[in-house]
Amino acid sequence: MSTTDIAKLLSPKLRRQTRVGLVAGGLGTYWPQFPGLLPQLQESASYVSNRFQDMDAQVIDVGFISDAQEGDIAAEKLRVADCDLIVMFLTTYLTSSMVLPIAQRTNTPVLVIDLQPTEKMDHASFDTGLWLAYCGQCPVPEVGNVFRRAGIPFRSVSGWLRQETAWARIEQWIHAAHVRAALRHARHGLMGHVYPGMLDVSTDLTLLPTTFGSHVEVLEFDDLRVLVDEVSERETAERMDLARKIFTLDATVKEEDFAWGARVSVALDRLVDEFELDSLAYYHRGRNGEQHERLGAGMILGASLLTARGIPATGEYELRTTVAQLATQVVGAGGSFCEIQALNFDDNVVEMGHDGPAHLAVSAGAPLLRGLGVYHGKRGWGVSVEFDVQHGPVTLLGLGQDRDGALAFVASEGAVVPGPLLEIGNTTSRVDFGRDPGEWVDDWSSTGIGHHWSLSIGHRAADYKAAASLLGIEFRLV
Repeated sequence: MSTTDIAKLLSPKLRRQTRVGLVAGGLGTYWPQFPGLLPQLQESASYVSNRFQDMDAQVIDVGFISDAQEGDIAAEKLRVADCDLIVMFLTTYLTSSMVLPIAQRTNTPVLVIDLQPTEKMDHASFDTGLWLAYCGQCPVPEVGNVFRRAGIPFRSVSGWLRQETAWARIEQWIHAAHVRAALRHARHGLMGHVYPGMLDVSTDLTLLPTTFGSHVEVLEFDDLRVLVDEVSERETAERMDLARKIFTLDATVKEEDFAWGARVSVALDRLVDEFELDSLAYYHRGRNGEQHERLGAGMILGASLLTARGIPATGEYELRTTVAQLATQVVGAGGSFCEIQALNFDDNVVEMGHDGPAHLAVSAGAPLLRGLGVYHGKRGWGVSVEFDVQHGPVTLLGLGQDRDGALAFVASEGAVVPGPLLEIGNTTSRVDFGRDPGEWVDDWSSTGIGHHWSLSIGHRAADYKAAASLLGIEFRLV
């Protein structure tokens, strides 16, 4: 079954739509001097607005401003709108006093764009009024200087109106706005306790609200236990039928383990709905097959289905990695729980993947359910998800943490290439970073990345760098 077919079977998580504020402007002193200029600039502003309307975001277009007073009015409208990104279109020269209040009062990241009408002027036929339509670049250094003096991060895209490469750069900032929107309003579930001894995984729960605005909901495995007890035999059978449509069942799968995973899956959906979760990180050690151990061991099927719906669910209590997975998910790149498994120095690849929950959107083919009598390094037994990641460009994204507690996006681009893989109930892939794999591991490990990260489809480092800028955190590329 293709990833498209899988998506039709699983209802995606619906989130608050990303909000992009848009304001265009120019210096009103010009309008009586050059009567044809304003209509031309307003036409360009209309084109820009229409392009933004076609993007996957709610666009709050507050119109065209011509002086500082109109800038104040626009600032108030955008402040009330609570945008995730504000785009200022400089159509010609304007004073920095017209746009500074918008950045200050809205307390929202700003992108400055200047898109002249065509590739170049026709010098032989142009007069001053026609030239001024090409003068949007003129105030960009001025705005950059004033933003720096005001302590406001400056971002810009310069180009011409129908230049697709410029629009591709603009779209990277829209992708970044999706990440900021998701993390600002995310509710992250954290259930159980940290895997004993994994010091890198431990995260200050206040850090996400103070850095991103996210909420961390602390859950108990007993919350899940009660919900599992309420799942009926019919509901369990229906979830098994759904799983059979999505997964190929290996001969190692035991019916009772499959049924238990399906029952836990139904309960997980209810847990996510009850607490309105956007992600879930969990771990429970357990002992001697008691119920909490069985709950922890029965999570993989349900967690994988949640992840496929856009609700990252990861084991080993990996809160920061679920944040990274949510970021890669909302830009449309999937994002599967990942770690280093081995190095192949003959083929110059890093083998990586993980046991347990996986993102079905990155699968190269029909995902497999494999029965495992033991989960390595963990207690319990049951069904696990296995597949090869689709071949082609990929980007790793993790959330590193420094000595002062500051978070950082850490990324690396490579390509998944064909070759032999283990068949042990894991997601697996061979990633070629175009260099010696040992040297890559050294550089990757020096960034503060931690044990796990998200493996996403496509080369998306530019998107993640832009997202880090909007989030106000550092970006590190290996």
